[in-house]
Amino acid sequence: MTFVRSPMAAAPSAIAHPALAQISLSARSASTHETLDTAYDAERGVYWCRLRPTGRPCFSRELLRDIASMHAAIPELFAADAPLPPPRWFVCGSAIPGIYNLGGDLGLFRELIAAGDREGLVRYGHAAVEAIHRNHTALELPMITVALVQGDALGGGFECALAHDIIVAERSAKFGLPEVLFNLFPGMGAYSFLSRRLGRAAAETLILSGEVHTAEQMHAMGLVDVLAEDGEGEAALHAFIDKQDRFHNARQAMLRARRKVDPVTLAELREVVEVWAEAALRLSEQDLRRMARLCGAQDRRMGLS
Repeated sequence: MTFVRSPMAAAPSAIAHPALAQISLSARSASTHETLDTAYDAERGVYWCRLRPTGRPCFSRELLRDIASMHAAIPELFAADAPLPPPRWFVCGSAIPGIYNLGGDLGLFRELIAAGDREGLVRYGHAAVEAIHRNHTALELPMITVALVQGDALGGGFECALAHDIIVAERSAKFGLPEVLFNLFPGMGAYSFLSRRLGRAAAETLILSGEVHTAEQMHAMGLVDVLAEDGEGEAALHAFIDKQDRFHNARQAMLRARRKVDPVTLAELREVVEVWAEAALRLSEQDLRRMARLCGAQDRRMGLS
């Protein structure tokens, strides 16, 4: 198996021993990937991305920056002079045990709301949905995108997973949209993706419930495509890829057609972000205290407070 990795101290396009080719997967300095682990399994054609935010496991501005940098570099693997065959699959997982991602940066949101900074909220939201939309469209490349969920995917973490073509989840993984608990709604893709997959009524019920659902429940709803036993998510993903790879061209083209027939456009996602930002600025002090309590619970879970 040939892996291509993006280590912290790799020079762009530097090739090491052929059995373990080492190149930078970023067109920029490796330091821009401080919150991501990336690797390329050239044998299976799988580009791996594992989220590794520092501090609270949320979509910090640093993580969004690094995702944008990674996305910008992937097309290089499709260049005619690329040293390895281009990837057929893009997989987004997590490097944090038990947590896929806990969503938006609630600490930052509270600061921006307190300052009345609508522009800051919109800027953050637009960066988030631009990353989500790139995953949703597979960067307009002939790849299939997969979310490998081996822990809790809450709020924006759930939205991130929904943007992928396929969701593989271990049985103990949890999914939920807790924003309603502090009188807000998930503004970075949940309504767009859920309404297309479940229908409007079911999507609204899920969004407004604020409930946490098991991977098994998500599988029964049709939102999780592959349900794996705990600790076997990666093996289940490999089995799925190996089984489907013969039909990759057909599946990838069908998914592209689906996006043409029933598109989630970047314009739609950006407009919903603006609705979300306006709603965030209307939150009461009591709502913000509830947000702070949830933020504190996330910190305690990571031993940050």
